[in-house]
Amino acid sequence: MSKGTLFDKVWDLHTVGTLPSGQTQLLIGLHLIHEVTSPQAFAMLRERGLKVLFPERTVATVDHIVPTTNQARPFVDALAEEMMQALEQNCQKNGITFHNIGSGNQGIVHVIAPEQGLTQPGMTIACGDSHTSTHGAFGAIAFGIGTSQVRDVLASQSLALSKLKVRKIEVNGTLKPGVYAKDVILHIIRTLGVKGGVGYAYEYAGTTFEQMNMEERMTVCNMSIEGGARCGYINPDQVTYAYLKGRDFAPKGADWDKAVAWWDSIKSDADAEYDDVVVFDAADIPPTVTWGITPGQGIGINQFVPSAEQLPEEDRQIAEEAYVYMDLTPGQPILGTKVDVCFIGSCTNGRISDLREAAKVAKGRHVAQGVKAFVVPGSERVKQQAEAEGLDKIFQAAGFEWREPGCSMCLAMNPDKLQGRQLSASSSNRNFKGRQGSASGRTLLMSPAMVAAAAVKGEVFDVRELLN
Repeated sequence: MSKGTLFDKVWDLHTVGTLPSGQTQLLIGLHLIHEVTSPQAFAMLRERGLKVLFPERTVATVDHIVPTTNQARPFVDALAEEMMQALEQNCQKNGITFHNIGSGNQGIVHVIAPEQGLTQPGMTIACGDSHTSTHGAFGAIAFGIGTSQVRDVLASQSLALSKLKVRKIEVNGTLKPGVYAKDVILHIIRTLGVKGGVGYAYEYAGTTFEQMNMEERMTVCNMSIEGGARCGYINPDQVTYAYLKGRDFAPKGADWDKAVAWWDSIKSDADAEYDDVVVFDAADIPPTVTWGITPGQGIGINQFVPSAEQLPEEDRQIAEEAYVYMDLTPGQPILGTKVDVCFIGSCTNGRISDLREAAKVAKGRHVAQGVKAFVVPGSERVKQQAEAEGLDKIFQAAGFEWREPGCSMCLAMNPDKLQGRQLSASSSNRNFKGRQGSASGRTLLMSPAMVAAAAVKGEVFDVRELLN
């Protein structure tokens, strides 16, 4: 095995050849599809008379358009029903495994693949969804791709890609109570910028990530794309292996030992060379909240909305735009900002550990008057586990709505949408203008525990005060 980073090793092992363009033709080990970016890709195959080359390497689910309240078919939304039928038919015709609603395995694509053990170290993974970087938590190289690339993977099981540079992001130390993986990645993006990772893969290293469980690592890798990186990953270790062991698609018996030995061999070498290295101290990371219209516009809970003069010149114009859109003034505290809607869920923070942390805050308290708060599990398995632990009862007793699995209000391609100028405290990944379903709706990104704190207080609140 060549010396170098995990990224270099996995890339080299999956290289089919070099194309005339200079790009690499890269074999894709696992292709995940959903209802939004696949119908046009299948249509393009039909137009060319092409078949799906390796249907057994493609796995489908439905997540973006599913309602989280009434899931009866046909869906009320005719377009959603049309997309659903297209996915069902395309999977059936092409022999692709489809995790439909009610199968027990349906959920957000980046939640179901890890929980079933489909996502494994050393893999190349592609999906027509920008947050595919999530799977890098396992030491996989995972890319979000566009519709024409979904077509390419279906037809050839490979992609034309330019090789990335690798930036090592090291975070060391123990996070303070009330500071979570979501705060870590928001802090990194805030520091390096939303374009800081363009042309890079991010390797997350250091004692802080080593101490994280797999779900926390997924949260960090999930938002790599928001920092401009094409993918983000963490080297596999005993935490990875303990999570994977015994899962549906994990190797069994003697194959397991062989797999672990191989996974160990692909880790970045101690003397691996990086294109860039950035180091953070975990002690410097506070509970972090976005104030603006990009994930990079974030501040610590006790900080103030920055003035344009305090920002790098290239960030000033979008800051001015954000003040107007968000109705915030430079110099005002983010603490105490009134919220209308509180959403816990998404591929960033809809896993069981996220719900447990939010439930700790909600327990024995009640959602503030005039606030709509709801919890959307990331998958049918997460929902089942949460209900077995009684988390649904804790949330409902506190005045939260308990919903069916789906992407929900992360991007609002379903009935869960903000209305008018409503301001949302959200555990999702994007605070772009109009992202949560209203052209003028506003989003503040934060950890699930912070969303729960905002829900019970009716305003942006420091969760640490509720955890003491």
